[in-house]
Amino acid sequence: MIWKTRRLTLDLSHQARVMGILNVTPDSFSDGGEHLAVETAHSHALRMIAEGADLIDIGGESTRPGAAAVPEDEEIARTVPVIRRLRAAWDGLISIDTSKAGVAKAALEAGADIVNDVSGLLADAGMAQVCAGSGCGVVVMHMQGRPQTMQAAPRYEDVVAEVRAFFQERFRTLTAAGIAKEALCFDPGIGFGKTLGHNLALLRSLGDISVEERPLLLGVSRKSFIAGILGSDSLTDREWPTVAITANAREKGIMLHRVHAVRPNVEALRMTEAILNGTVADARPPVTRP
Repeated sequence: MIWKTRRLTLDLSHQARVMGILNVTPDSFSDGGEHLAVETAHSHALRMIAEGADLIDIGGESTRPGAAAVPEDEEIARTVPVIRRLRAAWDGLISIDTSKAGVAKAALEAGADIVNDVSGLLADAGMAQVCAGSGCGVVVMHMQGRPQTMQAAPRYEDVVAEVRAFFQERFRTLTAAGIAKEALCFDPGIGFGKTLGHNLALLRSLGDISVEERPLLLGVSRKSFIAGILGSDSLTDREWPTVAITANAREKGIMLHRVHAVRPNVEALRMTEAILNGTVADARPPVTRP
């Protein structure tokens, strides 16, 4: 399994990769306000890379439940300087977390390789064209509703079947729009328009929702459904359950993991892979240029 991005191609056949989360927002649920300054954001990105992240996902608009929308020019002002600074220092993979075509275009011009769109490329009619024209990697996430309302009353007849059907439709539509099959990656959108039961059903069935042999990206890091299980609102208490989910998902074949705390999740992946394969792989497998 490979995932083609604008500059580099990831081989996901044997070893899972970690995407480090870099929120340059004042209001993200976990780390809002911590990395608003360019230098602070850059230092945190380098720290995550040193801990084993192969991808850095930079977002300038919070998508937590109830979050307010951010104007396009403000989102660009938050993210593009950070992308430029990191691209000048690092040759690895940079992702822009946005649902706006204008932000994606500016980020790709600044050096990003991947567009990570929580709307599944549905929020902005121009997004598919931007992605197809750039040849970037694309993360297509499932979300029921919008961030402002998604957790009000999510309902499904069969959440696993409906998420998979969404992926199938998006695959057909986006490849018809000119996005290469190899550039697509799908995200079940844990916590985005789902109840605790929906999230657990998807986590149990991760091996059943991928389409067309495309990779899945899993983002569960520090999410509130963990608190619902543990009975604790502490973000610190969500770290090790996140690691546990990462290891369990790797057993199900999930090769991309979006997390806040990079090192413990990388270590969990390497340990799980050593058990699965009976061997110890290289710590940082190479990426290749297309």
